[in-house]
Amino acid sequence: VIATSPQFFCGWAGVWASRLRRAPFILEIRDIWPESIGTVGAIRNRAILKTLEWLEKRMYLAADHIVTVGEGYRDRVLERADVGEHTSVVTNGVDMAQFIPRAADPELLAQYGLAGKFVCSYVGTIGMAHGLEVVIDAAQLLRSRGRDDIRFLFVGDGSQRAALEQRAAAAGVTDMVVFAGRQSKNRMPAVLASSSVCLVHLRGCELFGTVIPSKIFETMAMQRPMIMGVRGEAREIVASANAGLDMEPDSAESLAGCVTRLADDPLLLSQLGTSARSYVEQFYNRDVLAARMLAIAEQVGGPAGTPTPATEMDLVPTRGGKLEIASK
Repeated sequence: VIATSPQFFCGWAGVWASRLRRAPFILEIRDIWPESIGTVGAIRNRAILKTLEWLEKRMYLAADHIVTVGEGYRDRVLERADVGEHTSVVTNGVDMAQFIPRAADPELLAQYGLAGKFVCSYVGTIGMAHGLEVVIDAAQLLRSRGRDDIRFLFVGDGSQRAALEQRAAAAGVTDMVVFAGRQSKNRMPAVLASSSVCLVHLRGCELFGTVIPSKIFETMAMQRPMIMGVRGEAREIVASANAGLDMEPDSAESLAGCVTRLADDPLLLSQLGTSARSYVEQFYNRDVLAARMLAIAEQVGGPAGTPTPATEMDLVPTRGGKLEIASK
C-alpha cells in the first residue's frame, strides 16, 4: 500500500488500508503536516495542533518505508521519528516527452493582452504560503519606474486569488498584473513557452526552505529561466543548473530588480534557459525517478511480502542535484 501527502489523512488512510490488507506500507511525504498549516495560520488552536503532531509521529512510525521528495523533508521527518533506516529520497521530476521547448503561443499572448511584453509568470496554487502580495508590490515599483514593457501573469487559483485581485485594483496595476485563472494541465507547456521568465515564490520562513516545488522541473524542461524566491534545496538545484536568478523572498525590490535585469539582457535570459533544459534532462527525468520508486516498492515488499529496508544501495539525489550511491 502506498499513500501520499500533502493530504494528511490520506496518509492515515494508507495506514489503515495496509493493516486491513496485511500489506507493507510506503508513505510518501510531499508536505510536512501539521507544521505547514500552523506556519500559515490556517489552524491556530494549540490543542488541535498538538493532536495532529502526535498523529503525524504515529503515522511515520506505522510506515515500513518513507519516501520524501527532498532532503529537507527527510530531515524534518527524522526530527520527529526514529525511522532513519527506512527512508529514501525520490524527488519530483518531469515528463521530458510532454515538456519540450517551443515558440510562444501568439493566441495565448493575445488573449491576455501580453503580445510584445516581457512576461513574468507565476504558475500554480495562489495560497497563503506563497506570499504573492510581493508581485503586486513589485508591479507598483516597476510602474513608478516607467517599465511598461513588463507584465506579470498569474496562472492558477487558490484561497488568496480574490484578495490579490483586490490588492492589484487598489494599487492601480490591473493592466500590469493579469489573472488567467485555473488552466488545464495539457495547456501548461504553452503557458510556460509563452512566458519570458517564471517566478517561484514562497514566504520566507524556515519551513518553506524544505520545499522543492515540482514546477521548477517543468519550467526548466521548457527552457525557461526562473526567478527563485524559495530558500533551501530548491534554490540549490536552480543554482546548480544555472537556471535562474535568486530573489529575496517577500522583497518587492528584489523581484523588480530580477525582472528588470532579465528584461534588459536577452543573452542572459537565453543562456539560463538553455542551461536549465540540459540540467533537468540529466538529473530529473521522470522515467528514471519512476523506476527508482518502483525499485523501492519491490524491495519493501520483499520476496515473501516481508518489509525490507530499501536504503542499502540507493541512488540518492544529493543537495547539489547529482545522483550518488548511498550505502547504509
